[in-house]
Amino acid sequence: MTRLWAVVGATGTGKSDLALRLAAELRARGNPAEIVNADAMQLYRGMDIGTAKLPLQERLGIPHHLFDVREVTEEAAVAWYQPLARSVIADIHSREGDVILVGGSGLYVSSVIFDFRFPPRDAAVRERLERELEAKGAGVLYARLQAQDAATAARVDPKNGRRIVRALEVLEQGEATHGAALPEQPVLWHPDTRILGVAVDRAVLVERLDRRVVRMWEQGMLDEVAALRARGLEDGVTARRAIGYAQALAQLSGAMTQTEAIAETQALTRRYARRQVSWFKRYPGIEWVSPMSEVADILRR
Repeated sequence: MTRLWAVVGATGTGKSDLALRLAAELRARGNPAEIVNADAMQLYRGMDIGTAKLPLQERLGIPHHLFDVREVTEEAAVAWYQPLARSVIADIHSREGDVILVGGSGLYVSSVIFDFRFPPRDAAVRERLERELEAKGAGVLYARLQAQDAATAARVDPKNGRRIVRALEVLEQGEATHGAALPEQPVLWHPDTRILGVAVDRAVLVERLDRRVVRMWEQGMLDEVAALRARGLEDGVTARRAIGYAQALAQLSGAMTQTEAIAETQALTRRYARRQVSWFKRYPGIEWVSPMSEVADILRR
């Protein structure tokens, strides 16, 4: 039976490299393995430097799917992503290849590998709530969520306006919300799934992330964001709020200095990494590995 691999972990831990080495080794053994993206921001065309997207020339000729499939003006929602990703996986499996799902967007990964169902959407309700978010801020809506569903509020980042809006949208329809969290007892979608969590010592990771943010600006982050702004980045619901991109936009508009933009991006990236680790630690059956682990050793387990 073909296998579904998930290579997950915090940003900056080396997931892409490990996934690439795993795919290369499987293919060397006659398994036509392919890679599928589960990073919400790598779905976007042109968002390369700020997402550490692996350049085409470094992909070793291995097929990569669901990279660069959205414009920055389009919303990337988990409910949209899940059926698309599962369709791609089914297609690869039909060709007798393993699939390596790689990314750190916890809800996106979970939606694929677990039996994860989504409550209905209401565009009119969501639009009204988003207008209120813009006018009043996330704090007001978060307080409302706390009053209506304290359990869900406890699992949602108080500063993540998009998640708060989604939870309130679901509640207004009289539905139970998954609260942007794992099901209580997650059940695997594909029977042969193996989850690899890439772990790095906290102090090492913090230093690595801070350096990476500085390097983003050195590699042309502002030029990338300026080009994306010309393509409508500021009109996007999802893309314009991405860590690093929001700060670069603020710098371009004069609202932040470069020093401030870099410092805020570093702080938010560190915070995001902590949340990712907490999320993936709850995965049943996850196998924690070093980014430098030998793939042959992983395959022998």
